[in-house]
Amino acid sequence: MNTPLRRVGLAMLAMVALLIANATYIQVVKADGYRADPRNQRVLLDEYSRERGKLVSQFNGEVLANVKPTDSRLQYLRQYVNGPAYAPVTGYYSVRYGAGGLERAEDEVLNGSDPRLLVRRLSDVITGRDPRGGNVQLTINPRVQQTAYDEMTSRGYKGSVVALKPDTGEILGMVSTPSYDPNKLAQHDSAGQEEAWTQYNNDPNQPMLNRAINQTYPPGSTFKLITAAAAMEQGIADERLTAASQIDLPSGGGTTLENYGGSHCGSGGDSVDLTTALALSCNTAFAELAGKVGREGMLEQAAKFGIGGEELNVPMRVSGSTLGDIADEASLYQTGIGQRDVRLTPLQDAMVAAGIANGGTVMTPQLVKEVQAPDLTTIQDFSPETYDTAMSGANASALTDMMIDSEENTSGEGQRSDLTIASKTGTAEHGNDPKNTPPHAWYVAFAPADDPQVAVAVIVESGGDFGLVATGGKVAAGIGRATIDAALPGGS
Repeated sequence: MNTPLRRVGLAMLAMVALLIANATYIQVVKADGYRADPRNQRVLLDEYSRERGKLVSQFNGEVLANVKPTDSRLQYLRQYVNGPAYAPVTGYYSVRYGAGGLERAEDEVLNGSDPRLLVRRLSDVITGRDPRGGNVQLTINPRVQQTAYDEMTSRGYKGSVVALKPDTGEILGMVSTPSYDPNKLAQHDSAGQEEAWTQYNNDPNQPMLNRAINQTYPPGSTFKLITAAAAMEQGIADERLTAASQIDLPSGGGTTLENYGGSHCGSGGDSVDLTTALALSCNTAFAELAGKVGREGMLEQAAKFGIGGEELNVPMRVSGSTLGDIADEASLYQTGIGQRDVRLTPLQDAMVAAGIANGGTVMTPQLVKEVQAPDLTTIQDFSPETYDTAMSGANASALTDMMIDSEENTSGEGQRSDLTIASKTGTAEHGNDPKNTPPHAWYVAFAPADDPQVAVAVIVESGGDFGLVATGGKVAAGIGRATIDAALPGGS
């Protein structure tokens, strides 16, 4: 073979090798990326040719998200029952904008591509049966969810409500208001989808933000539960605390910290015990107590409740809660009352209440109860999982008694003489001018106090309609009590 032919042959071999390498790169390396690209109409049509699985409640199998057949090219339309109330849980499924919430987290199960459904897919091919996705059974209690949503929206409040089952970590309710209607994003009309998407994303109230798990807030006095727990675990809870109406922050440049309304703590005297300090929510006492506990003690105790620890997935990702750096003694005092750089999600604050209710054992929160095949057979169920032991059973019981005293000093609607609730309220300053900005109003609680079945956390942003005089009792307690009532047998 002469030299020119040899060169042509080598060039052809090189081009064939490049073609093979490129095909391999596209089909192996880039395959998942091309498949997930929303512009891939082939994948889109394939997904909409299959009946997407349902999202259902573990309570009576109530359907939260379903599909209905259509006569269009996209053969199925996603539908959400009472969409705005459940949007923080279900998320959305859209032709144009993909998926969010559980629709995204459990997409492989719902669209039928999950490896655990392989046998079902092969059976569908062999039998000619229409392919279907699997179902996801949720821990949500519809009565709890609807009650919490109605309580928030009827008042026009912006914020969140989370309800947990203390001994399992099951999320019984997860509300975020204002909310949005995922049905408008699920419609097949592209112009209608775009209009809804633009409206939701341009709304300054951020209706698509899941405030329960993706927004953090200063917890205010609800954080005193962690400060108290830290003191109890260190064995210093019996020490007397200042009853002064205000104290100077260490190295605070003359900055003072005072009790709500500048009041003296207790009925008289220079000092109070921890029970009185918690019942009356005395800032000065808890700031001093945080100083006694110390920076490392506060960080360690908070981590046992899940603050600053490993990232949570429920299975949606939960934004991390934090105490901040606590750079000095002044910061430590402010941290002890849930201010400064302390930021919690409502879910995290509910975990704190649930951990105390569960004898000091914090359970990992979960939203999925069971994954089911299209024929409703179980392919995976979820067992309760311990997150950490935050405090001893004896200390949790003692702290529960203090929370019962706190509830007796808490105003607001929904009080019942036949139900003992353990609670803590919070009034959290925020913003660039906190003294002239309506505070966030918190209420965390569990009930019945002697046999806890539900723990709740409620936050109403910027005082609701109470403005600068807002407190957790006035604004949030009634919502929390109504949610508790809905979770208990025989409740409304």
